[in-house]
Amino acid sequence: MTAFATLPLKPALLASLETLGYTAMTPVQEQSLPPMLEGRDVIAQAQTGSGKTAAFGLALLQALQVETIRLQALVLCPTRELADQVSKAIRKLAANIPNVKLLTLCGGMPLGPQLASLAHDPHIVVGTPGRVQEHLKRGSLHGGGIQVLVLDEADRMLDMGFSEAIDDIVGRIAKHHQTLLFSATYADEIRAVSGRVQHDPVEVTVDAPVEARPAIEQQFIEVEPAHKLDALAQLLAGERGQHALVFCNMRKDVDAVAQELDRRGFSALALHGDMEQRDRDEVLVRFANRSCSVLVATDVAARGLDITALPLVISHDIAHDPDTHTHRIGRTGRAGESGLAITLCTPRERPKAANIEEALGTALPWRTLKPAPPRGKTLHLAPMKTLVIDAGRQDKLRPGDILGALTGDAGLDAKDIGKIDVFATRAYVAITRALANKALERLRAGRIKGRNFRVRPLG
Repeated sequence: MTAFATLPLKPALLASLETLGYTAMTPVQEQSLPPMLEGRDVIAQAQTGSGKTAAFGLALLQALQVETIRLQALVLCPTRELADQVSKAIRKLAANIPNVKLLTLCGGMPLGPQLASLAHDPHIVVGTPGRVQEHLKRGSLHGGGIQVLVLDEADRMLDMGFSEAIDDIVGRIAKHHQTLLFSATYADEIRAVSGRVQHDPVEVTVDAPVEARPAIEQQFIEVEPAHKLDALAQLLAGERGQHALVFCNMRKDVDAVAQELDRRGFSALALHGDMEQRDRDEVLVRFANRSCSVLVATDVAARGLDITALPLVISHDIAHDPDTHTHRIGRTGRAGESGLAITLCTPRERPKAANIEEALGTALPWRTLKPAPPRGKTLHLAPMKTLVIDAGRQDKLRPGDILGALTGDAGLDAKDIGKIDVFATRAYVAITRALANKALERLRAGRIKGRNFRVRPLG
């Protein structure tokens, strides 16, 4: 592994990398960063978790001229959730560069606050294609100074129908710019996009070494439709069900399954595209910080998830096609962890299983399960509980301020405090369930950063 210090990076970026504990480059960083820092176009095949965000984040920050107040870098992502993750990652890398203005512009959010934020040009915008296109058309976003364009998870953007929006955006920004394209696959559609928007790109392909490939155990279980929920509950009550992702094909089924699991005593929440953006944000926060044990979601809604240690994925409905099935099982067994992916299959869904078997080129691992109806209600509570603080980045609130208030005046031990997420106007902190009420009382009675903020439990 090559050290970041061997690259011609600004001292401020090297300092950020040291703070974050990044010393040696991952394979995708080692291959893509040198040509990106030279200003070359790059097309890279890279999976989530490969270090690609840090790679293009470093490249665009290296090229950034902070003293020039105009939009210089644009990152397009398929979902709001991924855009939020990318924004957070770039902010961390830019921590030692003063006065960098980064905005996240996504659909599903009101236009008014975004327009107000755009009164002064940002240096960097991370967003979804539809909303970025809308701002460029309105003239609220000025693309004439863009030096770096990043297409992150380009294959997912094409799957979601953003091809025309991407082409339109490219036509509205500076003609001469660097384009960095990242995709999990090199499908023909991706090659076509590269051909339209890139000039003589350097091609990077990184195969994970055999020992680093996730150990995902697959199981297929045939079950009658009437017994599906009993089978699901039985599987979730097992050892790995304490943090599980459940896929349904239809939004209405997502709601029905989540409600039934909640009725049976599971800490379960639903996630799909019909939900308000704030509700989706809060569901993702609660699942990531372990104050929700089971997330029931559609495939599109789950695309922005970035949960490293997810031991169990269950397909309540078998995926419509092999690619979707592969994407689902890839949510578990990440970052070197082992994972279990279980697919429930009714007799009528057998043809879909046959398609998956053909695509895999190997026999599916079937197992039997005798679903048992529930005997009373057993509580399967999540280990954490979330508190909401009605203040965020706009109030200059940082995770360290919240941690300090909880371990200081509130008297909690740091080990009882989980993930802290700070948004523009709200912050979320996970507390060990048994101590959540104590933390709530202490925060309400005390102060955070010398000020009183409204604090309430979530869910």
